[in-house]
Amino acid sequence: MHIPSLKELVSAEEWALRVDLAACYRMVAAYGWSDLVFTHISARVPGPEHHFLINPYGLLFEEITASSLIKIDQHCNKLSDSPFPVNPAGFTIHSCIHAVREDAGCVLHTHTRAGVAVSAQKGGLLPLSQQSSVVLPMLAYHDYEGIALHAEEQPRLQANLGHAKALILRNHGLLTVGRTIADAFLNMYFLESACRIQIDAQASGELLPIGPGPLQANRDVSKVATAGQGSALAWPAMLRKAERMDPSYKT
Repeated sequence: MHIPSLKELVSAEEWALRVDLAACYRMVAAYGWSDLVFTHISARVPGPEHHFLINPYGLLFEEITASSLIKIDQHCNKLSDSPFPVNPAGFTIHSCIHAVREDAGCVLHTHTRAGVAVSAQKGGLLPLSQQSSVVLPMLAYHDYEGIALHAEEQPRLQANLGHAKALILRNHGLLTVGRTIADAFLNMYFLESACRIQIDAQASGELLPIGPGPLQANRDVSKVATAGQGSALAWPAMLRKAERMDPSYKT
């Protein structure tokens, strides 16, 4: 499958965003978070137009390249030529978050087995691991209303997310936002890890929750754990991993 390069046809800033987003799709596939061709990762293109990049509907995440990503407006109309369709229903959730969260440069949504399992538990994410202690302070919930196709659900989704950086969509899956693609990816890494650990722990014996003291302590020192760099510490390593796996993501 050959997709003509857009590198010389877009700004350097947009091209860098395309490369990062393509790498993110590849990493989501590599870590087993993808769901065939379903779910999406969207990223806002710099500028006042409120344009976004999103995956061509029908490609596996492991096939996505910088040039195959499709530029759309906030109503999911295609702004760049592509032989692939865009799934308007898939952008229902993403568009309403981008609309009210100026800090949401990237929105990442998954349907992983562990994520959906925890989303179906009445107690939601429990304080059972160090990973969960990182996520819980930034976590919110949204009740299931059916497949997210209807605009009338969007105000409730926006209100439930509020200022949180992670959202458990009840009976549905996981969602994270970030100022950058790297931020959204790292937030999802911790959320997905916490969900997997919880499902494993619940299957293996009596649970030992983390107490409120250590939870608060972990909340206070989480930035120190990444040398104050946050996602900027881990993301270059993800790009190196993507390069070793298949450098075609940059094309």
